[in-house]
Amino acid sequence: MTNSTAAELIARSNRLGADPKNTNYAGGNTSAKGTDTDPVTGEPIELLWVKGSGGDLGTLKPEGLAVLRLDRMRALVDVYPGVEREDEMVAAFDYCLHGKGGAAPSIDTAMHGLVDAAHVDHLHPDSGIAIATSADGEELTAKIFGDKVVWVPWRRPGFQLGLDIAEIKAANPQAIGCILGGHGITAWGDTSADAEANSLWVIETAAAYIAANGTADPFGGVRAGFEALPEAERHARAAALAPTVRGLASTDKPMVGHYTDSDAVLDFLAADKAPALAALGTSCPDHFLRTKVKPLILDLPASATVEEQIARLQELHVEYRADYQAYYDAHATSESPAIRGADPLIVLIPGVGMFSYGANKQTARVAGEFYVNAINVMRGAESLSTYTPISDAEKFRIEYWALEEAKLQRMPKPKTHQGRIAFVTGAASGIGKAIATRLAAEGACVVVADLDLEKAQAAAAELGGTDVAIGVAANVADAAGVQAAIDQTLLAFGGIDLVVNNAGLSLSKPLLETTEKDWDLQHDVMAKGSFLVSKAAAKALIEQKLGGDVIYISSKNSVFAGPNNIAYSATKADQAHQVRLLAVELGEHGVRVNGINPDGVVRGSGIFAAGWGANRAATYGVEEKDLGQFYANRTILKREVVPENVADAVYVLTGPELSRTTGLHIPVDSGVAAAFLR
Repeated sequence: MTNSTAAELIARSNRLGADPKNTNYAGGNTSAKGTDTDPVTGEPIELLWVKGSGGDLGTLKPEGLAVLRLDRMRALVDVYPGVEREDEMVAAFDYCLHGKGGAAPSIDTAMHGLVDAAHVDHLHPDSGIAIATSADGEELTAKIFGDKVVWVPWRRPGFQLGLDIAEIKAANPQAIGCILGGHGITAWGDTSADAEANSLWVIETAAAYIAANGTADPFGGVRAGFEALPEAERHARAAALAPTVRGLASTDKPMVGHYTDSDAVLDFLAADKAPALAALGTSCPDHFLRTKVKPLILDLPASATVEEQIARLQELHVEYRADYQAYYDAHATSESPAIRGADPLIVLIPGVGMFSYGANKQTARVAGEFYVNAINVMRGAESLSTYTPISDAEKFRIEYWALEEAKLQRMPKPKTHQGRIAFVTGAASGIGKAIATRLAAEGACVVVADLDLEKAQAAAAELGGTDVAIGVAANVADAAGVQAAIDQTLLAFGGIDLVVNNAGLSLSKPLLETTEKDWDLQHDVMAKGSFLVSKAAAKALIEQKLGGDVIYISSKNSVFAGPNNIAYSATKADQAHQVRLLAVELGEHGVRVNGINPDGVVRGSGIFAAGWGANRAATYGVEEKDLGQFYANRTILKREVVPENVADAVYVLTGPELSRTTGLHIPVDSGVAAAFLR
């Protein structure tokens, strides 16, 4: 059962974290002090409940709290070895923990434990950071808040900062909080309601002051030619640039992307001061840990051609990597962790928008959200004063902090397909849905493409939120529709890595009953459709320069001559040879092309449910309900094939184990000797 103090803390945290004006995702922490019963002595014991490392206030649950004994926490003051060794105190927090389970204490635990207040909130509101990063932030703090809020000069989060804030609170009993230079805010109260009210007062008072006293054009005038393109045009341009930009951002390791074209981003990129401000980088540690110290910003107007922009982005990427290496070399010591990669995480394209990158979609999306926070901070600081972030030296101390490195090392090992973006056709049901489900389970971002948009979106929703999968409409027989679906993929996830040509239908008819319309429909959907999807996807794959996989779901019928399915089997043979042809053509780009030949996949199959099953059952003289077992009985293994078996084959072919395999067809048919590949 959750202690009432802890329950109240969680409720407050969830309210504060739910509103982005108060803090960013996973940013800030909250705490409460109270008593509980010691399970050993039965006596009351003073405890500190504080949000643990890596959690998010808006979604905080009891297991996300670290619980510490206050007497032991306060005793650490007597053994504190000084600011040069303050990192050692984080390990000491573990010896203050109370009970089992709970989250690991964060670096900010000292701030909460040492400040003499029952309830403490540390937050990263844009309005508060705007004051904190202003050149005259100390004077602004006094002017805006009087003596209710105290200025604290920049200090890296840690034990000493906790001591500093505790001392400031003791010396200023009238104060309800402080502005942390270059960082954020901290507020406190005797009750949970008081702390929440005080936090909101600081945030809202800062925002109101900026709105009332800030300049009308904090970013200067608009640069001619750098204005936002019309929506349709900028989305088309973003899709055209996305593969190249993702490839550049993935030079050191593969990244998933997120595209943002909000007014805040577009207005910033059109402004005179944008290049200079972007070069200064972000300030709040939560910001630059997710966005790198600064973005890559294109210095061409939106009127430049795609080819001109690509060429310039490639030049700027070389410069960015050299600059980041120089930043690392200038500040690294013999004890610093190795450089974590020199590619940008934020790429800004005037007139078009922002691409943000991360190891997965959520990380990429959150990085973009943090850079929007940074833009808001710069706007507020520039409207009142001059934006002055912390120095590169201080940024490096945090970015390559041993504690941050240890936090990264604790992260779980990535799944086999993490960072890969999969486009699966005919994925709203049957084999395609099973493939999409398996790839998502293995960490891939998945685009569920289907003729029926509503079903595609429903299938995608089953896989998780839009950080995992999206549903798009795709008539694979229509070139424009295919390109639109690929463009949606590029805008949703920044690129594409893995294509599964699965969409299909089957008309079970003998030769004399097969019409020209039947033949054209069958070939349009599968032979032509696979060609169109592969062509559109290959362009992006080649531009990314990251390799990739194309999988064709062909059929046993591509090599086996059975009765009454001339159109279906012929188009499957066409698909089978496309595999060989494209394997040869795309191999020089690192793209592997392989096929899978299923047979008798009855359960869950949209094709069989749409009439193919009834026709095949009639052909073989069995009841339709017994068709799956009929297929199984004629195989070597005597086992029915289900969609998940085909999905398993896709997983293996596109995973790391078969990285040197291309041009292969894998039978998934429980063993049909007549269909053995020769």
